[in-house]
Amino acid sequence: MYRFNNCGDAPELENEDFLNIKPGLSSFGNDAEGAAKSLDVLMDLAVEKVPVKLQPCTPVAVKATAGLRLLGPEGSAKILDAVRTRLETKYPFPVVKKDGVIIMDGKDEGVYAWITTNYLLGKIGGIDRSPTAAVLDLGGGSTQIVFEPTFPKVAGGGMPQALAPGDHHYDLTFGGREFELYQHSHLGYGLNEARKAIHKAVLKAKYGEKQVDASQPVMNPCIPPGMTQAVEVEHNGIKVSVNMTGPATPSAPLCRGFAESILLKDAQCQIAPCAFNGVHQPSISKTFAREDVYIFSFFYDRLYPLGMPSSFTLEEMRDVTAKVCEGEKGWSAFSSVNGALEELRGRPQHCLDLNFQFALLHTGYEMPLHREVKMAKKIKGNELGWCLGAR
Repeated sequence: MYRFNNCGDAPELENEDFLNIKPGLSSFGNDAEGAAKSLDVLMDLAVEKVPVKLQPCTPVAVKATAGLRLLGPEGSAKILDAVRTRLETKYPFPVVKKDGVIIMDGKDEGVYAWITTNYLLGKIGGIDRSPTAAVLDLGGGSTQIVFEPTFPKVAGGGMPQALAPGDHHYDLTFGGREFELYQHSHLGYGLNEARKAIHKAVLKAKYGEKQVDASQPVMNPCIPPGMTQAVEVEHNGIKVSVNMTGPATPSAPLCRGFAESILLKDAQCQIAPCAFNGVHQPSISKTFAREDVYIFSFFYDRLYPLGMPSSFTLEEMRDVTAKVCEGEKGWSAFSSVNGALEELRGRPQHCLDLNFQFALLHTGYEMPLHREVKMAKKIKGNELGWCLGAR
């Protein structure tokens, strides 16, 4: 919930009330009414916080993300219809009529996060004209990248390079300024989907086209030594349940190999240059070499509990990932961080998660090892993410 002062060229955020609940709407599957009721705890807080006289003129919107999209059009439509009906019949707030209860387009999700980050940093909507920051958001079903590329000038007065036309090109007007952004939402490359793809690749490497013997554990280099994890994974079109077990010795490079394999770096590139899976992206090292890069959501959730600072290089991230993949023998490095060992012991997939995140940044987006990134959950006490930007 946001309270703004709207007297200037750009809205001034005066207050934010933030509440996060789990599980998300997509977890309810066919139970559309249960999904709608799950939002009651959020709406009850709104009733408590918003003055009664302002409730009839305080709009509410629900914007779902990739997780709900993955349910398919029929299942997601039923949930959204149930949500709108419950909001309109149970609560005093007007539901935004146009696009008030929707699944967001992936490009909007990324751009809204870009607006949130740069607004809170004071880089847009004010007098600051310093270079804007890039945002790399990692959700469960998809991951987004948004930045404002700067193309080098052409010697001899030739035609300057520019952002190629296409769906990745996003023109934004905010606070009286124009921004030409590159954006892309990689559906299927959120952390939850990446886990499925990596487990699938591990099974494929072991069994090929053969049937899986579910009674036998499968050695997975993305599980630390001494740990196991039961997973349900698709193999040759059939879902199977298997126990993944860590190798005798740490194998972070092998895990990273599986993580890199799902990025499909060799996919056909229609508009060069491409990042991964054949998706065009201007070179970060050439068009965004020194500006700030902010990573959040699952990036933060996996790295912050291990004691990572707010700013670090990809090389440092790689080294921490290797320590995580060592298992108990390597975890002494985290003993001084309150709660880190409990986090690692309770999450066998931590090695996989970090290897995928590193592969995404370094191999996927082609950020060099010396590149520094900034990790945050909040800026100036306000939550990062797409919500503020969507407002």
